[in-house]
Amino acid sequence: MKPKLIIILTAILLFLIVLAQNTYVIKLRLFFWQISMSQVLLILFTIILGFAAGYITAVLVMKTKKGPSGFR
Repeated sequence: MKPKLIIILTAILLFLIVLAQNTYVIKLRLFFWQISMSQVLLILFTIILGFAAGYITAVLVMKTKKGPSGFR
């Protein structure tokens, strides 16, 4: 097996172990709202939001580095 594949599979396995150990129902209080949800879902939503924010930031940075295409 390639080292990159082994690292990815190990990371996925560790991620699944962490998710399996955090199945408790928690109360999330945000300003005036209170939501009861599984801790697994909260972790997943947080990871998805983090990846989305990183992707959007990377796309915006790449656009500003290229500069306006109409001006030369």
